Amino acid sequence: MKTLKHLALVTMLCACASSQLQADTLVADDFQDGDLNGWNTTGTVYSNYYYGNYSMGMRGAGSRARLDFSTLGHVNVNISLDISAHALEAGDSCVAEVSNDGGNSWVNAITLVDGQDDSALYSAGSVAINADNRASLSIRYRTGVGDYYDYCYGDKILVTGDVDSGGSNDDDYDELTGSGNVNRTLLSYSTLMNGSAPGSRINLSGYALPAAAAHPQHAFAGTLALDGEASGGGFAEHVDTYNYTGAADSPRKHLPPFEFQFVQTGSHIFPLERGSIASSHPNWEYVLTPGRVWQENGDNGYSRAAIPFALQQRNANCVHNGVMSFLFREDGSVSKVAYQISSETCLYFKADWWGLLSASYTPQTIAGQDQLIGDYQAEMAARMPTKPLSALAIDYPGTDYTAFESPGSTDASHVSTAGFVIDGTHYRGDCATRNGDYPYCDSLVVPSYSTAKSLFAGVAMMRLEQQYPGIRNRIVAGDVDECSSSGNWNDVTLDNVLDMATGNYDSSTYMEDEGATHTDNLFLADSHASKISYSCNQYSRKSPPGSQWVYHTSDTYIAGTLMNAYLQEQQGGSADIFTDTIVGDLWQPIGVGPTGQYTRRSYDSVAQPFAGWGLIWLPDDIAKITSFVGIDDGEIGGQQLLDSAQLDAALQRSADTGTVPLADYRYNNGFWAHNVAGSLNGCSGAQWIPFLSGFGGISVVLLPNDSVYYYFSDNDTYYWLEAVQQAHGIRSACQ
Repeated sequence: MKTLKHLALVTMLCACASSQLQADTLVADDFQDGDLNGWNTTGTVYSNYYYGNYSMGMRGAGSRARLDFSTLGHVNVNISLDISAHALEAGDSCVAEVSNDGGNSWVNAITLVDGQDDSALYSAGSVAINADNRASLSIRYRTGVGDYYDYCYGDKILVTGDVDSGGSNDDDYDELTGSGNVNRTLLSYSTLMNGSAPGSRINLSGYALPAAAAHPQHAFAGTLALDGEASGGGFAEHVDTYNYTGAADSPRKHLPPFEFQFVQTGSHIFPLERGSIASSHPNWEYVLTPGRVWQENGDNGYSRAAIPFALQQRNANCVHNGVMSFLFREDGSVSKVAYQISSETCLYFKADWWGLLSASYTPQTIAGQDQLIGDYQAEMAARMPTKPLSALAIDYPGTDYTAFESPGSTDASHVSTAGFVIDGTHYRGDCATRNGDYPYCDSLVVPSYSTAKSLFAGVAMMRLEQQYPGIRNRIVAGDVDECSSSGNWNDVTLDNVLDMATGNYDSSTYMEDEGATHTDNLFLADSHASKISYSCNQYSRKSPPGSQWVYHTSDTYIAGTLMNAYLQEQQGGSADIFTDTIVGDLWQPIGVGPTGQYTRRSYDSVAQPFAGWGLIWLPDDIAKITSFVGIDDGEIGGQQLLDSAQLDAALQRSADTGTVPLADYRYNNGFWAHNVAGSLNGCSGAQWIPFLSGFGGISVVLLPNDSVYYYFSDNDTYYWLEAVQQAHGIRSACQ
């Protein structure tokens, strides 16, 4: 999404410091500067000059322009705009409309038809829509015409509002307007107050925010702690490839200790700790994500909260998503906490956990609470506009959106979520579980597995190459001390390592080395010393560097170690290749949230980031990161942040095509590519489609038509051609 030139965010932050009502201009665009900065456009949209006035012009069928912004911290918001038309015929229209729900529904501001097409400006002085304290508002102009020489124009957009007396702490943030008359049969007041554990699994709709929910009467700020996690709750196993559990009880069948701080703002509640949180539990670590709070008339004056969470396997990447729910009051009164896990992105261990545990709530004054709330609201405001995948059939008629949900032979029941990004909108599928859809798909945690080889290791090299040209040719033995003694790394470059062509291996048979049992010495080791020793010394020299592709996650671990050492040499011993280069230089500027700013590290003082696996994301994070790489070509705000030559090589847009894993496949700088020649109508010759791949069934496809497709599954299938063909039908992906 482009940055708004009118700095609505600045006015919002100013509002946070104010204790009195004052009028703010949130958005103002009269186009007199002659540009369309901040607008996402489709079709023929341009800056139009007519008798001394600039406006935004559109012509022909299917032309649209959309502006997204936030009104958080403001009330009495008013939206006004102008529109004009020229050369319309019967049945044609020019439409201006507004959405307050991310584009899922639209309210008409003004529509012009034949007879109102004299190029005069028509005004909508006040659009009838609730625009107060909204994280996502959108203004859209669109043509409803049949001829290329039919014209619509937009002008004089003005959004104003009064600063809310509560600023960013306003209790009305994302206000719920339901009656509170909820017909509840699951997780009733009686169940949460007096139910017995472990209960049974329920449809996850019982944890969802109901349509009739009223705005909460209580505000949560403090510590929630559970009691009896180590022994309470139910457990049911579905897949256990490595025989982790048996009939007997074990810690793996129970939650880790839970005692965490949360803060509420309006109808949202969020944890103070994000990412995978280290734990004393031998198997699991929590990942906590934002949830919701609301009021139901049947809850006897208590407010009801739902908090999404995940269990992530210690020192690994498997993620099991769940949600917990409870009732509370500001005085510290709290019900029992119901929880349930019914899905995962994990090939080898699938299970359900559920229960009802006693809890305590300790209200507290949270240090820096205003700033924390402001940061959270800014995180929500920065999310990419989202629609359901089914909306593709409406926005791009003729598109079969089901091909994106589970392409080819992929079993839909094993897909955690899927999405498609095009023209500034993130179209996302449902988040299916064994017990209904996951109710907080925006907060669903998904693992990277080996897609990190592309989006961490490969992208980090491209960033460093932009800053320090020639780093890709650094010799491993010169920067990684542990690799210097064997002599096998004295002629291997960082580029060779990222291409999986070091010349050091046991077997050149596809994936035989990676599947060997000795890789446990990399994946299960806690310390950096153990991981790097294995990576440097496991394999002997078999061929010249650059000549033979052999897949080793250990090679990417070496790449991360080399880049970290080099960065510290350039910027000082405290520099970190993930925190400073990936997050500081790239992820934070494009709005990646706190969950996506986490990486697995070694459990020692070195805290070495893994580079080849161990990232976690929310769906919005993966949409933004892949858009930055595949659509924006490594640019942020017009500045090139990634080395263009190395990005072009990774995306198969240059003579440097990398190594050859299999027939019709390539691998370069941590990125895969597949030749789909003959599969895209109208395309001739080789058609190399770059993609990312992760263990268990994770695919991310970077299409040449400026779109991105992804899905996270765990049934060991990697089909995506049908989705690419549908994307090609929207806009040509021919190379």
